[in-house]
Amino acid sequence: MAKKELTEIEIAECIPDLWMPLTQEQREFLAKNFTVQKFKKNETIYCEGEKPQHLMCLLTGKVKIYKEGVGGRSQIIRVIKDKEYFAYRAYFAEEDFVTAAAAFEPCTICFIPMKAIMELLKVNNELALFFIRQLSIDLGIADERTVNLTQKHIRGRLAESLIFLKDTYGVEEDQCTLSIYLSREDLANLSNMTTSNAIRTLSNFANEKLITIDGRKIKIIEEEKLRKISKIG
Repeated sequence: MAKKELTEIEIAECIPDLWMPLTQEQREFLAKNFTVQKFKKNETIYCEGEKPQHLMCLLTGKVKIYKEGVGGRSQIIRVIKDKEYFAYRAYFAEEDFVTAAAAFEPCTICFIPMKAIMELLKVNNELALFFIRQLSIDLGIADERTVNLTQKHIRGRLAESLIFLKDTYGVEEDQCTLSIYLSREDLANLSNMTTSNAIRTLSNFANEKLITIDGRKIKIIEEEKLRKISKIG
């Protein structure tokens, strides 16, 4: 993992919403505690059971948050998009990490020690409200995802995952191909199903001309029909 220090201007561009509420003195303090690390594809960022020490923000690339389940099968809890903060909930809860994080593809992440964040929270109410909002949003997403993954049928879960990936990471220049290339196993883990079920359901979607498949590339042809399948479960 390569580490790099940035100027204040570069830091402001990396974390604008966290940077804006700070005074100049607080910005100088944050800059002294700000580092950037690069991770290779599939490299672990943190492990379940480790003690949280840093607030992390994804600058480039794609990251998955996952948990190992029964029989070694993992469940992808969420995926992180550009400029999204993660890895801080466990620190606030005074817990060890209950999940793990890894890079879907080469990525760049900024690290800020949580002790530094706590110092800033003591003197900046607006920053504290920022984290309350973020945690509230994450909780709402987690609640909805729990219901969807447990109550929807396989087709509904996979359709939801495809739409979720499109809404999170966008599409390529053709406006149809998902800009993230997942293995069938990762797509299954995101959708709470076995890999064989994911492969079979993807094939069914392709036969119905809802999508086309080229290796790991998935092109969404009938987005509205997929959204309808996702909605009815």
